[in-house]
Amino acid sequence: MTVWNPWHGCHKKSAGCLNCYMFRRDSLYGKDSEKIEKTKDFNLGIRKRRNGNYYIKSEETVYICMTSDFFIEEADEWRNDIWDMVRTRRDLNFIIITKRIERFKECIPEDWGDGYDHVTICCTCENQAVADERLPILLELPIKKIEIIHEPMLEKINIEKYLQSNRISHVICGGESGEQARECHYEWILNTREQCKKFHVPFYFKQTGANFVKDGKRYQIPRKEQLKQANKANINI
Repeated sequence: MTVWNPWHGCHKKSAGCLNCYMFRRDSLYGKDSEKIEKTKDFNLGIRKRRNGNYYIKSEETVYICMTSDFFIEEADEWRNDIWDMVRTRRDLNFIIITKRIERFKECIPEDWGDGYDHVTICCTCENQAVADERLPILLELPIKKIEIIHEPMLEKINIEKYLQSNRISHVICGGESGEQARECHYEWILNTREQCKKFHVPFYFKQTGANFVKDGKRYQIPRKEQLKQANKANINI
């Protein structure tokens, strides 16, 4: 897996921003996460080594803009350059995670058609209200590969009516990290898993988060253990 961050900055926090952890990370290094700017890795997708081989090897999975949002307004002037690189590297599998799915149509290239075979769009929805706002939009869009991510998952979320569309290829759940992390209940995770199982959709429990509740007991879990503990649950399908 490769993370490709062509630009930096989340611009503004939200109640369920997947990238709020990055605000805390940025502050450690004196970076201003309110400012949107290109990174030194802007051309990583097509960067080559001295021997002429691409820096990112063929068939790798590449997450674009993990520390920001690919569809953020302030990066509109740069996005076409990224699409050009994505189009060039059809030997890679690109994943774009966004909370701005309503901007999708105004941010895609002219030749998008019904979607690129090697690009997956993953829409975040941390609670029921956001799921019911974003997922109907998502399912109406011309995208070949669609995923849903509940991270941070802040309550039990019913997505059955969206799963039955047969367009969702994967669902990911995870708790929130950081000192001020809101709680994530294991029963919410299991509930989503059962929904996915019902509609034969792959499910992945990514991380517990820092404030994890299971069987009525609260656990404060260090970040380095959150992925490990989720993996130990052995509930991925």
